[in-house]
Amino acid sequence: MNSKKMKEGTIRAAARALMKATGLTDEQISKPLIGIANSVTNIVPGHMHLKQIGEAVSQGILMAGGTPMEFNAIAVCDGMANGNEGMKWSLPSREVIADSIEIMVTAHQLDAVVMVTGCDKITPGMLMAAARLDIPAIIVNGGPMMAGRFRGKDVDAVAIGDYIGMALTGRCSPDDLEEIENEACPGCGSCAGMFTANSMGCMTEVLGMALPGNGTVPAVHAKRLRLAKESGKRIVEMFHEDLKPSDILTKQTFIDAIAVDMLVGCSTNTALHLPAIAHELGIEISIDEFDKASKEIPNICHLSPSGNHYIQDFDEAGGMSALINLAIESRYVEGITKSVTGKTVKENVKGCRVLNEDVIRPLDNPFVKDGGLAVLWGNLAPEGAVVKTAAVAPEIYEFKGKARVFNSETDASIAVQKGLIEKGDFIVIRYEGPKGGPGMQEMVMITAMLGGSGLGKDVALVTDGRFSGASAGASIGHVSPEAAVGGPLALVEEGDIIEYDIPNRFINLLVSEDVLAERKKNWVCPQPKITSGYLARYAKLVGPTTKGAVLS
Repeated sequence: MNSKKMKEGTIRAAARALMKATGLTDEQISKPLIGIANSVTNIVPGHMHLKQIGEAVSQGILMAGGTPMEFNAIAVCDGMANGNEGMKWSLPSREVIADSIEIMVTAHQLDAVVMVTGCDKITPGMLMAAARLDIPAIIVNGGPMMAGRFRGKDVDAVAIGDYIGMALTGRCSPDDLEEIENEACPGCGSCAGMFTANSMGCMTEVLGMALPGNGTVPAVHAKRLRLAKESGKRIVEMFHEDLKPSDILTKQTFIDAIAVDMLVGCSTNTALHLPAIAHELGIEISIDEFDKASKEIPNICHLSPSGNHYIQDFDEAGGMSALINLAIESRYVEGITKSVTGKTVKENVKGCRVLNEDVIRPLDNPFVKDGGLAVLWGNLAPEGAVVKTAAVAPEIYEFKGKARVFNSETDASIAVQKGLIEKGDFIVIRYEGPKGGPGMQEMVMITAMLGGSGLGKDVALVTDGRFSGASAGASIGHVSPEAAVGGPLALVEEGDIIEYDIPNRFINLLVSEDVLAERKKNWVCPQPKITSGYLARYAKLVGPTTKGAVLS
């Protein structure tokens, strides 16, 4: 029991006095001290209800004979930060979350920890902390938001982006925009599609770090509270069993997670977060693993933004348990590693069946025969780039276009708003990688504007930044090496021709090697955009995208 070092013996009387000052009794102090890292905040809809979730976890801990000790973690809403300087802080917040949980748990010598999370960077940050601490840990998500209803149809935040693009081009009225703004996000929970938040929530199940249902049970369902209580009970049992993340998260666990990622069609951000979590345990997960899986495993779910189904539909269709069981039966996934239940993932999902084959298709009738993500290689991305193929229309699986070059997302967005982007253009947004941004901004605002402007199937976009899981269209991100370290994206000039081919996995700048060598010789790295504070330190320490953009 870690907490013995903090609370037992004559010399620890002062520590016991401080705990008693919080209202704890001697009996409570003597029990296992179970941390609850809760990212509750009223700023973010995905987290505004987490006080209730945290209380349910506490009840479960108390029922099982532990003493809950709650503290808070930060939570950035990508949807609110998008399209402005705030987005620079989103990915870097992942490291702060992991560090702050490590500090609180270690400083107070807690015996185990439940991590209550919701949105984009919070779940991977908490998983990184769990792996780093390597004490009994379990993830409890707040659950997905229900889809909104707009003019008789289910909608989510993606639809707002489409209407923004329509409004900018005069294709809808301000009243139309306000109407969908009022209806698309009806309440608490992480946005209703398979965006980064729900992608990572689903990953917690196949990683074995959460109870079944954690990724898909809607935020407003009472089952979510019951799951939180069961998680609280289970963490005390895990403490007594000494079941730790290192017993659960093996190389095979991550390979299984990547396979499920392909089947579901998760956000491209999983290609950042899974390697980062593995890194905390000394396990190397390279972009090659995603590339291999994408060529072998079909995509059988088209959840928003890829299709018209939402997480609530996925849950009703059997959710992750049904999909993982299907994957195990088809030998895409092994599921042989332990999970937080004490059983293997395979044992957790045994007998779970798909209940709606429109939402989770049979493997012999996939939406796309390749996986939901693809890795592209070529002279523009020697170390790879990532595209969410599940959200790309088949007619633009191959594309060749004229480069329109922008050195920031802001400049590119202004060009789209002014109508300066035309059919056949290949938009290049550079110096937005982990170092160059700094912070690797996601580009969901600009992809939404392109879609709403009617250009979604007529242009392509490539960047060393990243995309939200909500992005649709030919959105190619994570280009590595990034422009700020002299990657080929820095050498593209206005009017150059770029081509990609998703089935054949390449992206190339059609400029001779001699010309590129001359441009490289004359290239001068731009001055850093931010020179003080956390982001300046982050830019100095952050590693490459292909390694998960972790700090060295």
